Amino acid sequence: MKVIDLLTNEGSPRVSYEIVPPKRGGSVSEILEIIDGLMEFDPPWVDVTSHSAQIYYEEQADGSWRRHVKRKRPGTLGLCAAIKSRFGVESVPHLLCQGFTREESEDALIELNYLGIQNVMALRGDDNGFNKPVSVDRTTNEFAVDLVKQVIAMNEGHFLEELIDAAPTDFCVGVAGYPEKHFEAPNITWDVLNLKRKVDAGAEYVTSQMFFENQSFITFVERCREVGITVPIIPGLKILTSKRQLRSLPARFNVHVPEALATEIESVTDEQVAEIGIAWALKQCEGLVDAGFPNLHFYIIQTPAHVSQVVRSLRKMA
Repeated sequence: MKVIDLLTNEGSPRVSYEIVPPKRGGSVSEILEIIDGLMEFDPPWVDVTSHSAQIYYEEQADGSWRRHVKRKRPGTLGLCAAIKSRFGVESVPHLLCQGFTREESEDALIELNYLGIQNVMALRGDDNGFNKPVSVDRTTNEFAVDLVKQVIAMNEGHFLEELIDAAPTDFCVGVAGYPEKHFEAPNITWDVLNLKRKVDAGAEYVTSQMFFENQSFITFVERCREVGITVPIIPGLKILTSKRQLRSLPARFNVHVPEALATEIESVTDEQVAEIGIAWALKQCEGLVDAGFPNLHFYIIQTPAHVSQVVRSLRKMA
């Protein structure tokens, strides 16, 4: 089932989740345990992130440095297939421009189509210093809008090579939105108009970057509607669980942590931070549902325990 159809189902609030594949060579059991811990809440779908190759350097005996390229978290497609088959939950694999050729993206989409996975999230991806080698017969998508166009072209039966009796795919495409603007965007207006280009290219829904102040998201949605973006926009949420995240999340995701939240977290011990983060996230959820956003999306890293407390409390209040 497609995300766009799941968004119209009754039974709100409904909460979807995003997980990260295990590191290269790691066990998938911990990831599956996270999903198993969320099944009591009947998640409509689960996003699975994708990670392009990364560069690292190893010093040699002669003092020189050897350059290595490695994907640290492969397995997105396999994990999506496991989620769908084991739990019967729709999975949404992330597809990236950075580090992948258009040919590799097409191959991945064909595999997903074979697996019966109908949803993808089209993202540019972070620039990690790795530029995929491109020959005359291999090309890349520079921006997320280009990847959206490639998926939509396949939905219309147009592949990179002329194929005989090529069957069109039927993917629902999601894209990312940034309530506090993408860090590379010169201003929020430019960023919203860039989002509109992705929607105009065929994206059917938007999932937002995490935020900790509801008003920033509500204002962002208003701006989107003003420029003609009519597709569903899903708020993305994250629970703060450690003091370290007060610095790491803004540095990694370019998000603002409200002064009131940061002050409260700084005033307690590390063991008490999760309790504050859970209470803050629950308040955010209640406010978003009251404001007319019944579909919520949580970013999960290591455990479902904190999110479970929020969703369980939210359901009791519904």
